[in-house]
Amino acid sequence: MEDTTKKTIGLPENAYRELKAGEEYKPVMPAEKTFPEVNLRSVLLGLLMAVIFSAAAAYLGLKIGQVFEAAIPIAIIAVGLSAATKRKNALGENVIIQSIGASSGVIVAGAIFTLPALYILNLEAHFYQVFLSSLLGGFLGILFLIPFRKYFVSDMHGKYPFPEATATTEVLVSGEKGGSQAKLLLFAGLIGGIYDFIIATFGWWNEVFTSRVISAGELIADKFKIVFKMNVGAAVMGLGYIIGLKYAAIITAGSFVGWYVVIPIISHFADGQTIAVGANVSALISQMSPEEIFRNYVRHIGIGGIAMAGIIGIIRSSGIIKGAFGLAVKELRGSHETSSIDRRTQRDLPMKIILIGILLTTLVIFLFFMFGVVNNLAQALIALTIVMVIAFLFTTVAANAIAIVGTNPVSGMTLMTLIITSLVLVWAGLSGTAGMVAALIIGGVVCTALSMAGGFITDLKIGYWLGSSPYKQQTWKFMGTLVSAVTVGGVIMILNETYGFTGDTALAAPQANAMAAVIEPMMSGKAAPWMLYAAGAFLSLILTMIGVPALAFALGMFIPIELNTPLLVGGLIAWFVTTRSKDNAVNQARKERGTLIASGFIAGGALMGVVSAMLKFGGISFVNTDWYNSYNAEAIALLMFALLCAYVIWETLKAKPETK
Repeated sequence: MEDTTKKTIGLPENAYRELKAGEEYKPVMPAEKTFPEVNLRSVLLGLLMAVIFSAAAAYLGLKIGQVFEAAIPIAIIAVGLSAATKRKNALGENVIIQSIGASSGVIVAGAIFTLPALYILNLEAHFYQVFLSSLLGGFLGILFLIPFRKYFVSDMHGKYPFPEATATTEVLVSGEKGGSQAKLLLFAGLIGGIYDFIIATFGWWNEVFTSRVISAGELIADKFKIVFKMNVGAAVMGLGYIIGLKYAAIITAGSFVGWYVVIPIISHFADGQTIAVGANVSALISQMSPEEIFRNYVRHIGIGGIAMAGIIGIIRSSGIIKGAFGLAVKELRGSHETSSIDRRTQRDLPMKIILIGILLTTLVIFLFFMFGVVNNLAQALIALTIVMVIAFLFTTVAANAIAIVGTNPVSGMTLMTLIITSLVLVWAGLSGTAGMVAALIIGGVVCTALSMAGGFITDLKIGYWLGSSPYKQQTWKFMGTLVSAVTVGGVIMILNETYGFTGDTALAAPQANAMAAVIEPMMSGKAAPWMLYAAGAFLSLILTMIGVPALAFALGMFIPIELNTPLLVGGLIAWFVTTRSKDNAVNQARKERGTLIASGFIAGGALMGVVSAMLKFGGISFVNTDWYNSYNAEAIALLMFALLCAYVIWETLKAKPETK
């Protein structure tokens, strides 16, 4: 192995923008050189991170309903350990540590969103069912995503913002580089982390500002069901800066249509309503708040839009899919020719291995369903078909969502999976408790596959920017998935025995409770909101016809408005600071400096979010609930958010081309 002693430089100037004709992106670690990546240190540390963060994420996710993104904290730990041990050329190793360890968050999200519902519904659940559904779903997500790696990370270079990958990459490269960029990233991380930590742990100001802060806003919300909401967190605003104004505006437009068009129209007919309308809805619209109307009606439109955007994406990606299959056929025939994809930084696992892996995983899933879930050949085949079709269909949706907004709408896609699965299984003669078990385990496999697809594209984008070997990331991701699945399965079983998921002292498990609430009536023959799903599907078709990215818009309708409005603020700041000068070099320098600050906010917010969640789990909180829920706390929140935005603008405008 060639030892590279040259000091690592920062990301190239063209890392975040679209490439010009004939221009090539050259990563931090050049393809022509070999760097330390996979060794005993990186693998063991990665697996240790997978165990620790799987256990922590499962505990916290089931306790407070939030699964934190593990990639950034793991990257910070990896960089810190490298610095503490004065290890040279550790960038490649740190990417592997982060990639293996980050399996934890995605496997946890896939498992805890669905599988605790088995216990909630008083159904029998075994360790092997929890473990295998997580493991097989994770493997399926990896294998389905690999053929799309080149398209998302290379072909679409500069077209997608990849906010989470950007923040993690900045952490890794700045830690390796040192100097002024590392100091700025650290300072921004401290500001963002302390800011978000104060909100979560001390509650000095509210996390969300709403128009209810004034009496007129309260009246409008109650009478017309119109309310403005904005999360004032540093991390969310940082995401908006990296996403940029274009996509932030489209996402927020989806929210605005839902909250300021659909909800007021629905509420307009509330006075004449005498019966509850909607699937599993028991209240009259006049009795609902805007938030309840959103959950009962608007969000279902978003789910339908996301589903149709996935179908449109598959149709548009048909050429890429055909190319992947063509490459597979060539490799199987032994006619693969050496080309640019044989460079270290462009080399994936051989398509032959991927196809064999998919076939083996498919076989094991079938055997799992046949002998461990339904015990019926026809129903096992139906279950297998559902898993393979939906997981494949939504793989690109999950990757696309992460690439655009950094948020994977996996709960919405899983909800759709459960509804479709329930309908098909009831048609096939499987209902009642056996049907619920089957549907939830099928949902668990799909949920984990989609969660993995979204998380893994982040890892591969990080590796692309920095110059890692994709085939090494892909190979060791399987090991991280195995360790995470074992850990999560054990943790869920222990938590159920210790606390349970139902009762006054039980863990909240909000996503799993929501899934249980959906699956029980479906298996009892009750209706699903098909008209709302259809409305969302047609909306996506119309948006596609007029050239608006349907997935981004549908995500806006699905994600609560308070998480979308700060994205728009961040996007507006990015637009403002990069258009003030007539000198393009100055604007570019400001954009890069702002990206570093935004990455610091995201990293600091993610790390301190873990600390805050652990304190909450331990019962440690200094929040005065009466003050936190008061209008004064919301007013201070808006002021603090304005100061935070002002800091970003002021610090970013200081950038000069020569200081890059």
